Amino acid sequence: MTKIIDRIALILAIVGTLNWGSVGLFQFDLVAWACGGVGTLLARIIYTVVALAGLWCISLLFRERESYESMEGAD
Repeated sequence: MTKIIDRIALILAIVGTLNWGSVGLFQFDLVAWACGGVGTLLARIIYTVVALAGLWCISLLFRERESYESMEGAD
């Protein structure tokens, strides 16, 4: 179960990274564009979920590699 959450969090963090990249390079916020603006409820939910995913990904830095690899075999 943790492996699935890790992968979902990583995908969401990548989406957030791509969005921030588009803001930095092109001044284009894909999430705001898709949701009708930065302040819309849907955009705020997406930003919050991506932020939570990023926080979850921090835990990946502190896990022992052996314990993570043993979880991969548990699928």
